[in-house]
Amino acid sequence: MHFELILTDPHSKARLGQLHTDHGTIQTPIFMPVGTVGSVKGVHQQELRDDINAQIILGNTYHLFLRPGIEVLEAAGGLHQFIGWERPILTDSGGYQVYSLSGSRKIQEEGVKFQSHIDGSYHFFTPERAIEIQRSIGADIIMAFDECTPYPCDYSYAKRSMHLTHRWLARCFEAMDQTQTKYGYQQALFPIVQGSTYKDLREASAHEIARYDALGNAIGGLSVGEPDDELYETTELVCGILPKDKPRYLMGVGTPINLLESIALGVDMFDCVMPSRNARHGLLYTWEGTINIKNEKWAKDFSPIDASSKLWVDQVYSKAYLRHLIKSGEYLGIQIATIHNLSFYLELMRVAREKIASGEFVVWKNQVSSKLGLRL
Repeated sequence: MHFELILTDPHSKARLGQLHTDHGTIQTPIFMPVGTVGSVKGVHQQELRDDINAQIILGNTYHLFLRPGIEVLEAAGGLHQFIGWERPILTDSGGYQVYSLSGSRKIQEEGVKFQSHIDGSYHFFTPERAIEIQRSIGADIIMAFDECTPYPCDYSYAKRSMHLTHRWLARCFEAMDQTQTKYGYQQALFPIVQGSTYKDLREASAHEIARYDALGNAIGGLSVGEPDDELYETTELVCGILPKDKPRYLMGVGTPINLLESIALGVDMFDCVMPSRNARHGLLYTWEGTINIKNEKWAKDFSPIDASSKLWVDQVYSKAYLRHLIKSGEYLGIQIATIHNLSFYLELMRVAREKIASGEFVVWKNQVSSKLGLRL
C-alpha cells in the first residue's frame, strides 16, 4: 500500500493523488460513503459500484463488533467477503462512539467501558482490542483508537484528551507490530490528530502524529458543531504540518462546500453521513443548490429529478414522483434519493480532480460554491 502524489494545484493546496491498496487504487480527492454496519443504507453493492462509482466505503468497528460480531466476520473471511465488496474498505476504530455514547461510557487510561445500544450489555475497548477487532474485520485502512472531544470544549480537557489519544496511539502501533493481517492483504493504520480547535494543541498533535511516518494520517475532532471558519482554520494548520507525501483524511466532513474548501487546503479523503442521512429526509444535493423534495412546490413538477445529471434514476424519475414516494414513506424513495446524493458527492470529487489536473480548480470552486449553498 502506498500513496502517489501526482500534482499540487498551483493556485491552492489542492492535490491530485492515488492511494494504492490490495483491493484497488483510490483516486484522490475522494469521498467515502458510510456503511456503518456493512451496508450503505438503502443502496445495493452493485449500485455502489456501477451507479455511484464508490471507490472505497466505510464500516464501523463498534457496530460491527456488536452485530454481526467478530466470530461471524472471521468465519466469512472478513468484511469484504461478508458483504460482497471487492473494493477498499476503511473502518473507524470506535473512537467516535466514545464521543457519541457520552451517557453510557466511562473513559480511563486503559480504555473505554461502554454499554451496548442494542441490549444494554457492557463491553471494554482498549487500543489493543480496537486493533484486534479491526484485524478481524479486515479493512484495508484501520483507524487508531482515539477520543473525540466535544465542541465547545475547555482547554484543560482538550489537552488531557489529546495526550490520552497520543498514549493510546503508541499502543495501537505496538499492537499492529505484534499482530498480522488475517486474510492475506495489507492493512494500514492511520493515526488521528486531535486537540479541539486550540491552535497550540493541534500543532502539537500534528507533529506527534507526523513522527510515526504512517501510510496516511487523519484529522479528527472536527465537524462536531464548530463554525466553518474554525473548521477551515484548524484544517489548514494541520495540513501544513502533516507529511506532504501521505494522504490526509478529514473525518466526518461534510457539506459539498465544506469538501471543496477543504480540498483547497490540502485534504485528500472525506467521509460523512450527510448525503445518505439527508436523502432519507428528502434533502437532495444538485449543482444548482439543495432541494427539499417534500415541499409542495414539487408536487406537480414532472421534470427529471436532476436534468444536469447523467445518472439513470435522475432521468427516469420525476421530482413529483420522488416527492410522492418520500411523503408516503416508501423505501424506493429513500433508495432513489440516497443513490442521487451519493452519486452527486462522487461526481463532485471527480470534477474536482479534473479541475485540479487542468489548473482550473480555484476558479471552478468559487463558481460552483456560489450555487451549492442555495435552497431551491
